[in-house]
Amino acid sequence: MGRTFAFPDSSIGGCTVSLTYEDVIAKYEPVLGLEVHVELNTNSKMFCGCSTVFGGEPNTQTCPVCLGMPGALPVVNEKAIESSILIGLALNCSIAPFSRFSRKNYFYPDMPKNFQISQYDEPICVNGYLDVEIDTDEGIKKFRVEIERVHMEEDTGKSLHVGGATGRIHGADYSLLDYNRAGIPLVEIVTKIVPGTGRYAPEVAKAYVAELRDILRSLGVSDVRMEQGSLRCDANVSLRLIGAQTLGTRSETKNVNSLRSVERAVRGEMIRHAELLNKGERVVQETRHFQEESGLTRSGRSKEQAEDYRYFPEPDLVPVAPDAAWIESLRATLPEQPTLRRKRLQAEWSVPDKEMAAMINADALDIVEATVKLGADPTRARGWWLGEISRIANEQGVTIADLTIAPSDVAQIVALVAQGELTDKLARQVVEGVIAGEGTPAGVIESRGLKVVSDESALMAAIERAIAAQPDTAEKIRNGHIPAAGALIGAVMKETKGQADAARVRELLLGHLGQPID
Repeated sequence: MGRTFAFPDSSIGGCTVSLTYEDVIAKYEPVLGLEVHVELNTNSKMFCGCSTVFGGEPNTQTCPVCLGMPGALPVVNEKAIESSILIGLALNCSIAPFSRFSRKNYFYPDMPKNFQISQYDEPICVNGYLDVEIDTDEGIKKFRVEIERVHMEEDTGKSLHVGGATGRIHGADYSLLDYNRAGIPLVEIVTKIVPGTGRYAPEVAKAYVAELRDILRSLGVSDVRMEQGSLRCDANVSLRLIGAQTLGTRSETKNVNSLRSVERAVRGEMIRHAELLNKGERVVQETRHFQEESGLTRSGRSKEQAEDYRYFPEPDLVPVAPDAAWIESLRATLPEQPTLRRKRLQAEWSVPDKEMAAMINADALDIVEATVKLGADPTRARGWWLGEISRIANEQGVTIADLTIAPSDVAQIVALVAQGELTDKLARQVVEGVIAGEGTPAGVIESRGLKVVSDESALMAAIERAIAAQPDTAEKIRNGHIPAAGALIGAVMKETKGQADAARVRELLLGHLGQPID
């Protein structure tokens, strides 16, 4: 945490920032505020029947309602309301007996109506909290992040800036608009200010978004794919002198789309703010944009003047007044909390802390659990997903969930190895074949001829040939030099194209040469 950061940023005079993180936390207290936008995974949009499938041809999933055509009337998506209530309940919120939609009026090219239907002063969920734990030098620390509100709204479309070097509007030759995403059901989860995080502010921010993502996934309300924008975080950061009561001026880093970037953005903004304050300069209240390549933020637009969105109640929608019995029936369906589930699985599988952390960081817990439920040994299942399969995923630049191998495939492979029908080496070839699209494990084994050579007469014949080819090595083994057996075992494995069980070959070899099998 004591390393130096360089920030060649025109907003701070183009100078190089040489503060360390330790310098910052020795003098200033950070104050966080986090806003997380979640696209719900409903089949249709928030106020119309258009498809929400990701990746469709531009402007093919639109209609007069989501395009804001005159006379087109919205109708609220009931599933989106249900999902919003589930989110509120999971975050310990109070569910409002009465909430309503408003029009948030502003112009932006990717918003076809020139207003956004959102919830303003009467959101559906209020006053919740989420506890997060982080691993520190002093042990596990728990922080409570209080939730101010959870409200429903519709997403905007997408702008594509063509030409130029950055893909942004500055320097682009022209811009294109895709309205497929306009009207996608969106939930915004807004925290209250989070003081008291101290040096751990970046880690708390990351842990909060990670825990929130896990909760949303467990609820089944969103695919929470940050890289696709279905979960994105706005990180508000300010600094104040330690012991001061007055809040500092905040900056808002928009649409951060990975857990690692949330942590980096908060840490970077703390250092940038401190540099300005130490020089007696003013922190500008503005939006900023995080740049993945450099880890820096760049200035967006000023927020020093209060924007007048001219909110007024949406005249075409009735208020939302969920029945109390319905709310309680939804509460009864809440799944096990992710934190409790992780602790339970760690105990059931006897997983060391570091391996559990690796599984969580690789986003592999769900897929490993699914494999174990199909009968695989937990240690072996974890080993395959975090070992060979993760290696292939890294080579292809995707996540393990994106690969064409399912928990059922891995469970079959684990079983075949346990039954002695595959060696680990052969099993790796089966994994590669399944991922390459060659079929099921059984199909790959048949097409590639990967069956283990278990015929002991064939193995003994191969052993005899190896001994005949290396008589001096065999004599060493007869005289008690057991490590020499590796050369003969290797020769047998080569002859059988790796399809023999090396452990069984060793047993047969040593027995044949009159040595005890340890």
